[in-house]
This record gives sequence, C-alpha cells and structure tokens, in this order.
Amino acid sequence: MPRSMRALVAVEAGEPIDVLRLESRPVPTPGAGQALIRVAATPVHASDLHVLRGRYGFSPAFPAVGGNMECVGRVAALGPGTEGLRAGERVVAAAVPAVPGPPVDGTWQEYLVADAHRLLPVPDRLDDSSACQLAVNPLTALLLVTRELDVRPGEWLLQTAAGSTVGRLVIQLARHLGIRTINVVRRREAVAEIRALGGDEVICTEDEDLVRRVTEIVGPAGVRKAVDCVAGPVGAQVAQSLAPGGETVVYGALSTHRQTDPAALTIPLSARSVIYETKAVRGFWLNRWFGTASPEEAQQVLSQVRGLVVDEVLSIPGGRPFPLERFSEAVELAEAPGHGAKPLFVFADDQDEGHGQEAPARPRYDLGKTTAQMDS
Repeated sequence: MPRSMRALVAVEAGEPIDVLRLESRPVPTPGAGQALIRVAATPVHASDLHVLRGRYGFSPAFPAVGGNMECVGRVAALGPGTEGLRAGERVVAAAVPAVPGPPVDGTWQEYLVADAHRLLPVPDRLDDSSACQLAVNPLTALLLVTRELDVRPGEWLLQTAAGSTVGRLVIQLARHLGIRTINVVRRREAVAEIRALGGDEVICTEDEDLVRRVTEIVGPAGVRKAVDCVAGPVGAQVAQSLAPGGETVVYGALSTHRQTDPAALTIPLSARSVIYETKAVRGFWLNRWFGTASPEEAQQVLSQVRGLVVDEVLSIPGGRPFPLERFSEAVELAEAPGHGAKPLFVFADDQDEGHGQEAPARPRYDLGKTTAQMDS
C-alpha cells in the first residue's frame, strides 16, 4: 500500500479551472464499518462543478477533493468490524453526500474511504465506464419514475430535457415498465433520435407549443405525472399541461445553468391553476433522498439499479477517459454544449509508493469499445 496518492483538490470556492490543484496527499485509513477503495474511474458531472463554485445545495469545507457523486474501484483494505466485503472486490461507491448528513470524501483521488453501506459490488463484465456512472443518473431515473411518481403501466409521463442522460434513462425504463412517454426537447434534430430510443411522443420547443401539443396527444384533460429538469418558462408550461390534481417533480434547472441572479432561478406558476386545479409542483434532490432513506433502503434500490444496468434494460453512454493531469480539458468537456461522452478521471494500475504528480496515468480497466479513446 503506498503512503501517498494524487488528489484533485479545490483550494477555495470558484471556477473549477481556477481553483483546482493536483496535489499529493496521504492515503487515508478506513475506520470501523468503512473500506478503503482503490479508485479506477470516476465521472465529472456538471453538479460536481457547481459544488466547487458554491452554487449547489451544499458546500464542502475548502480545501476539498472534488467529485461528490460516484466512482468504481476495488476494495484495498477494510476497517475494523467491516462486514459484507472482501479485499480485492470490485465495487461502486455512492459518494453522494446525504443532506442532512456527515461530510463525504470526494472521489477525484486515487484512494477513497467510504462507509460499507454506500458500496455496491458489481460484476467484472460491467465495464468501468458504465459502473462508475451507475449510482447517480440511473438511480435518479428509477426513483423519479417508480418512487416519487409511482407511474403505472399504460400511464403517460411527460418529461423535459429528454435528450439528457437522465431523460434517456427514463425513456428506457418507461419502455421496460410499459409506461408511455411525452418527451420535450429544444432542438428539431433531436426528435428522430428520441423516437429511435423509444420515446412515444416528442415535442420540440424550437417550433412547437408545449401546452398545445400535450393537449393534442392526451386530450384536454392533460397528463397527471411529469418530471422537469429545465425549470423557468418551460417548467411553467409543464405545470400548465397537468390535469387537475396532477403532479410535477422538478429535479433540475437547466434553463438557469450558469445563472447567478437568484431572482432568475424561478418557475413562474399560475396561482389560479395551482389553487383551483390542485396541481402540485415539488422538488427531488438525490442528496436529500440519501439523507432520509435508511441504509437498507438505499442498498435495495442501488441493487435494483445494478440489475437493470447489468441486464441491459438501462444503457449508460460510454465516457471519455482523462488522467487527473488533464483536468482542465475534462472540466471544459463536462459543460461543453452537446459534449456527448461524459468525461471520466481514470487511474493507472501501477502506482508506486510515494510517486510524484507526473506519474503516468492510463485506464486501470478496459473502459469498453464504445468509449472514446484517450489521446496519446
């Protein structure tokens, strides 16, 4: 076991490119009920970057290791009394900080200490690219459809940002469960792609009226269940499209992606519609779900997600690997319009004790043929 490791650390809150530093840190020691994970791959989510900017629902104590979502790796050591895991076992770590809850170590480092109940064994046939993205977006899609809204077979589900990772997963899950989807996109060229993925109906806000099209599809009564990841005027139109007693669950605000004015972070709802038609608009945040779910419930749902991914009911798009040294490129790609592959930090498998920051970095495991190859 090496004494030191590389970690990507934000020295203070700010733009990630400006505040991130590649540092050498001591390899941590797991405590009771914990495991030390040798990280193989960990994604760069846009929400990770918002945490570093101080614009997310929680803020770490700086300096802080980046990455507050998920990773895949192997158990390197077990803390005292830790049961249910073994050294060398391949696991996914759900590193989403619970709110309320204690701080959680960031994943953008070579070794990570995690509570055992946040670790999920995964088979080797599931490549690193899919495994390291298993605990956030697929989990969100499953919870939204089956827990938050309890959408039943044959029902309509309206969703915005259908081309996003969660949106695509919702379409796949809905097809598996016999749920019909109305999918909102903002670009005409995305319509054919969403239909090919299995979306039943597609509305393009570039040249179509959302409310009118929903009425044409389901009739004047409207839809009873919707998920929204856009907010702003589009979120308001989703609420307007609801049937009396209908419900929208808002889990993102893409329309305010780089917005810094708090007054602009809104959904302009009609009070008359909410009152007289008893519509409900409420939020969902994975961090708060982890703060309220028991460890047993979290493990049960994570296991369900793992089964859906392993059985190829849910397909996670391949990622693009980067070594930590190229973090500026990975961060830029994470927020580039239409960036495609998710950037992933990957780690070498031949780490020597006490290595420096310039050690070579290559994927520890095969990231799969669908993953874009790292530039040499």
